[in-house]
Amino acid sequence: MKSSVERLNPTKVKIVVEVSPEEFAPAVKAAYRDAARDVAVPGFRKGKVPARILDQRLGKFAVVDFAIERSMEGWINQLFKEHSLKPIGQAETDIDSRPAGLDDSQGVKFVVEVEVRPDVKLPDLTTLTVTVPTRQVSSEQVDEAIEDLRIRFATLVDVDRPASKGDFVSIDMTATSGGTELDSVSGLSYEVGSGDTMAGLDEAIDGLSAGETTTFEELVNHGAHAGSTALVEVTVRSVKERELPELDDDFAQLVSEFDTVAELRQEVEETLLNQMSRTQLNEAGRRLPGIIADAVDMPVPEGILADRRKYLVSDSTSDPERAKELEAMLVKDLRDEMAADLLAETLKIELTQQDLINQLLMAASQVGADPSEFVEQTERDGTIHVYARRAIRTRAIDTALLQVTAVDDDGTPVDLAAIFNEMQQDDDDSGVDDDWDDETDDD
Repeated sequence: MKSSVERLNPTKVKIVVEVSPEEFAPAVKAAYRDAARDVAVPGFRKGKVPARILDQRLGKFAVVDFAIERSMEGWINQLFKEHSLKPIGQAETDIDSRPAGLDDSQGVKFVVEVEVRPDVKLPDLTTLTVTVPTRQVSSEQVDEAIEDLRIRFATLVDVDRPASKGDFVSIDMTATSGGTELDSVSGLSYEVGSGDTMAGLDEAIDGLSAGETTTFEELVNHGAHAGSTALVEVTVRSVKERELPELDDDFAQLVSEFDTVAELRQEVEETLLNQMSRTQLNEAGRRLPGIIADAVDMPVPEGILADRRKYLVSDSTSDPERAKELEAMLVKDLRDEMAADLLAETLKIELTQQDLINQLLMAASQVGADPSEFVEQTERDGTIHVYARRAIRTRAIDTALLQVTAVDDDGTPVDLAAIFNEMQQDDDDSGVDDDWDDETDDD
């Protein structure tokens, strides 16, 4: 098979291919043999239909085209291997000439156009610097964390007054439409102002006391009455408010292993600092692909970019400024993915089962799905390879982070390897698999 490659741009090539008659003949013979077996022609036994009869019945080029179709994937893979091309898009083919039947001694000439990874080389990772947020915690952040603890250990006490934002009420609700009861609930505990249920509920019960009833209207979004307006009657059965525990040494002993509030504050601050270390590591992983993409001047495959534009919601592109932001986001995501792929290839990263499991578990958690059902779904719809690609990219970035230089916003060096080792030790102690947070999307 003869072929020549022309680079149309940094991410797209054109391959002109010529398959000789001798190379194509076995595929053509096999296609005619299969057609003779599968096509029923009166007067002929299965498998004994002559080639000229098949051409008359199916069309002069039908069987040849079938032979080409069956051979094309193998030809294209061979071309990629021979010319060291790494495709990142679907190959487009155009047949220039082909034989008109079994007895035609022509070969096949065709053209392939495909987007490929650009010919760029990964820079020396030790020369790259990634900047991460400064590891610091303010006294206000410590105060907020301790206040969250007080709220968590608060008790609810009955109050004899109208309900207001932040109170907890016990309510009964009944929704009707056209005299038909749609739904009802009794004894529902609800935090006023949380907005966790119907849109009009907070406004309706704000100011109601125990024993009082009111109504409001709500649009029905599902079921047989979807699109209609429901009348919702709500009765407040009780009103409670949070009573926070005093912030004293007794509280410190209740919520922790420490004896004093001062010790508790110190522990909370240390916990927040450790969380900040994780944030530094995650931010380094998020930023590194962009740094690499800039360092190698990573070009953007226009075909893939055009495909991704198709998935944008039309309303999101009606505003010129928003459309500009989305375009920049698409370009950045694509360049980051290509940089991560360059890392994986250069560092010779291989997919491990644990990496794939971690990626699938994280994805299932993000969409609130049962992990087992999520994995089965990816196998059924054939998308598991997407998560495998993400897992490889994540591992590549993880590996690279141990080689680059990191500094915080103040210019102070940050030891990412030490942070990772601490995280790994913490995860090992808690029985959790480590998984750094890689936010690049897959194509």
